[in-house]
Amino acid sequence: MSAPSSPARLRGLALIGLAAVSWGTTGSVTNVLIAEAGATPSVIAACRMLIAAPLLLAAAGCCARSPGIARADRWRCVALGVCMAAFQVTYFNAVPRAGIAIAALIAICGAPLLITVLAAALLGERVTARAAVALVLGVTGTALLIVGPRTTADLSARFVTGVLLAVAASFGYALYVVLAKATLTHVAPLPAAGATFTVAALVLAPLLASDGVGRQLALGWPWLVYLGAVTTAGAYAIYSLGLRDVPASAAGVASLAEPLTAVLLGVFVFGERLGAIGVLGAALLFAALILLLGAEAT
Repeated sequence: MSAPSSPARLRGLALIGLAAVSWGTTGSVTNVLIAEAGATPSVIAACRMLIAAPLLLAAAGCCARSPGIARADRWRCVALGVCMAAFQVTYFNAVPRAGIAIAALIAICGAPLLITVLAAALLGERVTARAAVALVLGVTGTALLIVGPRTTADLSARFVTGVLLAVAASFGYALYVVLAKATLTHVAPLPAAGATFTVAALVLAPLLASDGVGRQLALGWPWLVYLGAVTTAGAYAIYSLGLRDVPASAAGVASLAEPLTAVLLGVFVFGERLGAIGVLGAALLFAALILLLGAEAT
């Protein structure tokens, strides 16, 4: 197969970047929903999955050459769905506790580092010297990010809980990616996504049985539709289209628009502070990611 033309690659990078920017808005939308609609993070997570799942199933039915999933592969989609549900609940609960910027940087930037560890443990992949340096930078950056402009007295139980939830979200997403790597050798991307998000929706659906959900939905439905239709189903679709014409390493660099968008919105729209130490920590996290992406390209 010939390499994609330059216009095709540029179009692919633009689509991936657009998807990443939309993902980067989820933390900000979560804060708006909590403030304006009184929505709980768990209800937000459940609604996002319940809206996205039928859209992805419809896309799989329309676009995939083989929308079905073999019986032997269904357990993988169930496992992926559970991981995705765990990521959604932990990430959306981390945002109001730790802040948009810190939750995004830990959950999103930390995931590739954890993927390296999990891939070595579960798939037998070798950890290179470059990846080891990236892990050290990532752990150091995360520590500096947590401290940021705070003193020890500022590390409240709520903030620490948010950080731990962000780490849990990062672990859930990393496990999702490692399992998806094996799954996508057997199942086409859109059918796998449709099945995965359907399982996640079913796992999270009981959360909508809590009190006050009707009022939350009535006040916040436009933002909830945005989260499910745009930042999930739509973003995944355009990301998949863009990935066809872009190398994985370039796609990884373009995806850095997600944490960057989250940090910019958190700092400039919601007034969050990282402080000089926090900025250094964020820079070390980005450096760790670029090291990992460079290793993928070689």
